[in-house]
Amino acid sequence: MGLLVKGKPLSWEETKELADYIREHGIVQFINLMKKMQDRSYEVLKWGDEIEYLLLKFDHDKKKVYVHCKTQEYLEKLANHSCKFDMPVTFHEEYGSFQIESSPNKPFLDDFEELNHVIRDMRHRRKELLLQMDTSSETVLTLTNFPRLGCPDFCWPPAQPSPDGNVSQSLFFPDECINPHPRFPNLTRNIRQRRGKKVEINVPIYKDSNTPDPFIEFPDIPAAKPDHVYMDATGFGMGCCCIQVTFQACDLDEAKVLYDQLAVVSPIVMALSAGSPIYRGYLCDVDCRWNVISDSVDDRTYEELHNPEPKTPRNSRYSCINSYLKSEKYSDVNPPYDHDLYEMLMSANVDIIDSLLAKHIAHIFNRDPISAFSNRVELDDEQDTEHFESLQSSNWQNMRFKPPPAGTDIGWRVEFRTIEAQITDFENAAFVAFCILLSRALASFKCNFYIPLSLVQINMERAQKRDAVLQEKFFFRKNIQCCKCDCEPIIAEMTVDEIINGSEDFPGVCRIIRAYINNMDLEFVTAARLCSYITLIQKRASGELKTTARWMRDYVKNHHLYQNDSVVSEELTYDFVMECDAITNGKECHELLGTLRKKSDFQDKHFRRDSYHTDDKEIEEEVNGVLGILE
Repeated sequence: MGLLVKGKPLSWEETKELADYIREHGIVQFINLMKKMQDRSYEVLKWGDEIEYLLLKFDHDKKKVYVHCKTQEYLEKLANHSCKFDMPVTFHEEYGSFQIESSPNKPFLDDFEELNHVIRDMRHRRKELLLQMDTSSETVLTLTNFPRLGCPDFCWPPAQPSPDGNVSQSLFFPDECINPHPRFPNLTRNIRQRRGKKVEINVPIYKDSNTPDPFIEFPDIPAAKPDHVYMDATGFGMGCCCIQVTFQACDLDEAKVLYDQLAVVSPIVMALSAGSPIYRGYLCDVDCRWNVISDSVDDRTYEELHNPEPKTPRNSRYSCINSYLKSEKYSDVNPPYDHDLYEMLMSANVDIIDSLLAKHIAHIFNRDPISAFSNRVELDDEQDTEHFESLQSSNWQNMRFKPPPAGTDIGWRVEFRTIEAQITDFENAAFVAFCILLSRALASFKCNFYIPLSLVQINMERAQKRDAVLQEKFFFRKNIQCCKCDCEPIIAEMTVDEIINGSEDFPGVCRIIRAYINNMDLEFVTAARLCSYITLIQKRASGELKTTARWMRDYVKNHHLYQNDSVVSEELTYDFVMECDAITNGKECHELLGTLRKKSDFQDKHFRRDSYHTDDKEIEEEVNGVLGILE
């Protein structure tokens, strides 16, 4: 969750006074960093993932479940706890006091055997957390959001909202649900104060047969739109969970290519991983979290929203990227940027700072810093990068370009940020593996996914719609074999199934990945595992397997307590979370997983060939074919 600094946080008025200073010195820090990193390169790609978890507490007698605000306690236990497994992991703070983020202790290498270990690593992270818990009444789940976040009595220990408080001032979200680290309450307060009022989040409600029409919950609150579920706090967005995949490229040039190419794919992956159709206790008419988070951190003022000047940011801090790093031709959005800072970057005479990178940084620095600390203002710009990171880490986009940190041997990285958290470790591992394999296949075959960035932004909006994976079409390039950035694109609107599985005139992304796998000399065990991951993605795309969002929606609609009124009640939520916990721990769910997840996924040993059912003909054919006859 970005840069975590200890110290006295500054109010918005204090931060505003320092904004120009922080921006200017942030640029100086970036320039100095680039001078040091001009020659940094590595022979192989490295990568890692970050998974965010919800901490939950049950009251089985009352059939209730709460978000459990014990992040600090669990982190302290984990810090003093010796790992029980042979794959050490790390845990980090997140925005919510009911969230924890985890990642591998060290990056994975560009090796197929490493991909084979991803699920084992994820399983061990979950077990490390569970070892700190009373599992008779506590659990940890990888759900994108808690269905009743913001409803009465949704958190434990009990806490009440503080509409007259000095942090979120929410009608629904208690400040106690915010991680007490100074960054998080200060970020919340300063977004509200810069904006001049609370954030406004309106998610269209899913209209069922008994849903009031029009659906009007708060007639006296102008910000609450009819037929929408209204939310008013940063925590509704930042309290969502996701998976992020970070790639360490061989050099800066490869990092730029990865950033651009994966940005095009990011909306498709979001639609495939859709997992958040319920907000504040209501079924909604969206499947993804993206715009909820976007609205939850939108600090633009009324004037900036309704009477923007040329320099005014056109979107929230949480948004789609606004420029490519390698192709000017397809960067057709023309975002506002700070021209003075751009000139400062270009005149620094650093070879690796070209016009596109300078505009990208000047665009990020076109915003105000939103969080600063009194003891971290005057810094050594030759050694520190804190002012650069304060703005870099408070601009959240579908892709993030991450220069090497000063004083480390870390390389050029990009972060893929659109994957919604999935219920099981198998699904989470499958999406991570898909992204890694795609990045390698793109490099190996020199594919060209470039389309105008304005179409990627349209795709980002479409990807969030209900059942987008089956119902929407997305702009995608057909002549991907044309490896030159400047060759004319053939762009069509295609279904996710066509993009992933191919059509008569398009090979399909997964066929490209399979062709790449087929070129490698893989052991059967690794080939089988990768095959199962790619098959999950393909079956999601075709509709043979449900997205998490579709499964959740169907679970609610088919539950005996559901009244066809869009309401997801306390007891229904309890049953839903219990079902998710059971599926996480091995209960079969063919609608989500088919027969792809095996018993070996719950054993503390390596994945074995004999874990595949010999009577499952389809899977056997897929596994046996991966070494010889895949397209």
